[in-house]
Amino acid sequence: MKIHNFCAGPSILPTEVFEEASNAVKDLNGSGLSLLEISHRSHAFVEIMDEARDLSLELLGLSAKDYTALFLQGGASSQFLMVAYNYLRNEAAYLNTGTWSKKAIKEAKLYGKVDVIATSENENFNYIPKYDISKQYDYFHCTSNNTIFGTQINSFPSTKTPIFCDMSSDIFSRVLDFSKFDLIYAGAQKNLGPAGATLVVIKNDLLDNIKDNVPSMLNYKVHADKSSMFNTPPVFSVYVSMLNMRWLKKMGGISAIEEKNRKKSEMLYSEIDLNPLFKGHANEADRSMMNATFNLCDDNFKDSFESMLLEARISALSGHRSVGGYRASMYNAMGIDSVKALVEVMSELESKISVSYTHLTLPTNREV
Repeated sequence: MKIHNFCAGPSILPTEVFEEASNAVKDLNGSGLSLLEISHRSHAFVEIMDEARDLSLELLGLSAKDYTALFLQGGASSQFLMVAYNYLRNEAAYLNTGTWSKKAIKEAKLYGKVDVIATSENENFNYIPKYDISKQYDYFHCTSNNTIFGTQINSFPSTKTPIFCDMSSDIFSRVLDFSKFDLIYAGAQKNLGPAGATLVVIKNDLLDNIKDNVPSMLNYKVHADKSSMFNTPPVFSVYVSMLNMRWLKKMGGISAIEEKNRKKSEMLYSEIDLNPLFKGHANEADRSMMNATFNLCDDNFKDSFESMLLEARISALSGHRSVGGYRASMYNAMGIDSVKALVEVMSELESKISVSYTHLTLPTNREV
């Protein structure tokens, strides 16, 4: 029986990607060698790296004339310091919308002046704050999707200030004008591939504008000049990310997957709003398509709910300790059947409570 895995990361991947990757671990393309034992300088792996980098730009609708795609290591956390080390000369603007934004701000302050132009920390990051970029900065940094708190930025500014964006948990999930961004980075383990690789998409103009005395391992131009081969890359993670992007392209690309993602999130949020036993954490206008955060209105029903989740083979639904409650992560590879399974359990709990507690009158927004 299928397990419905709502893990926030490392996340699920398409079945066909798992199958092809497992075959490559044993024998890569009939070579008699495992993917894990070939040289990263071999023709076979150089082709893998080149295809992964090309697919990244193709899916985002960006041209290699204007952008370079890199596969690095260290996760998005390494990018918190790399962007500042390479580009923070005078002052950078940061939008604080959650845990990962705070971590990026902390690292950037080690290298220069940081202006936090808006924050939603006053309400435990349950909304995206309004902001204005009123002057020229070295760059503006934001986090497009907040995995922990379940919020997502729906519009991005038009500004002369370069826009740097952490898209770790929603890259390739929705259509955007990606040409508005000067630098995008994403840890692979949310919506791209297995943990280990970090995708960076950077405007070529920026590669010629890096600060002096940036160490080689932290220097974007060094990695770009070496085609992401300055040091041994995370071979397996890059390969599986490539397979996952092949799958996404075959599915119809970002526009096709966005349609599926919207159906999944709308189904779950509808149940959260209509079911009187549950309440959402994020403001409705700022809800994430990828990570829905919600809680029970009454903890007395917690044991019953979690027992039903276990019986339905629904896994990894616990919310982050910063928010509590529950978090359903619905990345690209998740089928709508898994969301239906969760919604059915939530609805069944409502019916069960209504019968068991006949003295209670549960408010409801459901149409009769």
